[in-house]
Amino acid sequence: MGGFFGAVGRRDVIEDVFFGVDYHSHLGTRSGGMAAYDPVIGLQRNIHNIENSPFRTKFERIFEEMRGTSAIGCINDTDPQPLLIRSSLGTYAVCTVGVINNSDELIEKYFSVSGGHFGAMTGGRVNTTELAAALINQKESFEEGVRFAQDVIDGTCSLLILKEDGTLIAARDKFGRLPVLIGKSEDGYCVTFESFACTKLGYCSEKELGPGEIVAITPDGITVLAEAGKKMRICSFLWSYYGYPTSSYEGVNVEAMRYRNGGNMAKREAESGSMPELDYVGGVPDSGTPHAIGYASVSGVPFARPFIKYTPTWPRSFMPTTQSDRNRVAKMKQVPVEELINGKRLLFVDDSIVRGTQLRETVEFLYENGAEAVHMRSACPPIMFGCKYLNFSRATSDMELITRSTIVELEGEDGLKYLDEYSDPESERGKAMRRAICEKLRFASLEFQTLDGLTEAIGIDRDCLCTYCWNGQE
Repeated sequence: MGGFFGAVGRRDVIEDVFFGVDYHSHLGTRSGGMAAYDPVIGLQRNIHNIENSPFRTKFERIFEEMRGTSAIGCINDTDPQPLLIRSSLGTYAVCTVGVINNSDELIEKYFSVSGGHFGAMTGGRVNTTELAAALINQKESFEEGVRFAQDVIDGTCSLLILKEDGTLIAARDKFGRLPVLIGKSEDGYCVTFESFACTKLGYCSEKELGPGEIVAITPDGITVLAEAGKKMRICSFLWSYYGYPTSSYEGVNVEAMRYRNGGNMAKREAESGSMPELDYVGGVPDSGTPHAIGYASVSGVPFARPFIKYTPTWPRSFMPTTQSDRNRVAKMKQVPVEELINGKRLLFVDDSIVRGTQLRETVEFLYENGAEAVHMRSACPPIMFGCKYLNFSRATSDMELITRSTIVELEGEDGLKYLDEYSDPESERGKAMRRAICEKLRFASLEFQTLDGLTEAIGIDRDCLCTYCWNGQE
């Protein structure tokens, strides 16, 4: 994934952008960068690898190295950015969030019409932000170029551009799968992925860009370059997993949605008579916790934290490059509270179950510490398709998903014809898949949130939500 923050004002905005980008640290762990415009210096840029240290430690000297009345910055898990681009449209800085699935096709087409070139990365890959810039540069204006890029990219591309006159151009991806919000202060404006980054820095929420909307921003105001499209497919996982708890998207707060979501799950189980006998309900830290609070509140079962993540020194568990290292770090971070585990019947709510690898480690850890039973609930439906729109839960193969691999074990490749049935908790195939995953991961029981329950908890029109990873519908 990734996130960006930009600001333009009548004063130096480096401090705002530094803290604004840092507030997006939960969205990426690979690289971070900032670019700024100053009337005297011009455009400047600074990029660092942040795999082994937080953004703020790598950029703590930025106030000595950079200044400007306009600036943009980003954190991401993909390619280094922002980039400085010199083209027929002028010199500008650009950063993007999203994924381009048809990059090879676009690169070859670019070669055929331009005879140009790209800087090659390891393995011959092209920086996706450089590719987006190349598409934009084929047109005679930024407005035309961004719209062209949005039309030809298969995937998702939201972007921020910092022009050589200090103007910001912000564009939300064509179908609004990711949020882009504009905040306003006495001195100017900011652009952000996470809404709380805006308010914490003294900006008031001014405008959420619509799908495909493009705007130009100066300290004096916002100019719409391209109106929003009518079709929106915002990612549902924003609320269930990777969105920050204090943020709101399309007017819906993340933390509040998670409470409702967990409560919906508990209500459904209580009504069906399928809720097991429990001593405690807990969340798989961190994003599973608010779903578990909602579950506990509605079920009446006490909420507890039977294990705590030790976070002061351990990096995020998905930072290491190998799965074995990620599993080891995840296990090292889990510190038990034996009084809340030994002899207890526990139910945990996780934000999702993708491969199940780390959950297996967690459940074994709980049994090693004396748990009598460990029940598992997923705060979203069974993931049947790898995401093709964002750099989130992107499997090399759909067969890495525990749902699909289990289905094939049960029924062979023919079973993949019945994904809807396997998603349904009431169908025989659905029950069989859940039993098989329980045996594989040592769950006493397993259930997933339904798609209806999830969308009800979000509370916006289902036609405006992207649910591809669950039902394959675009």
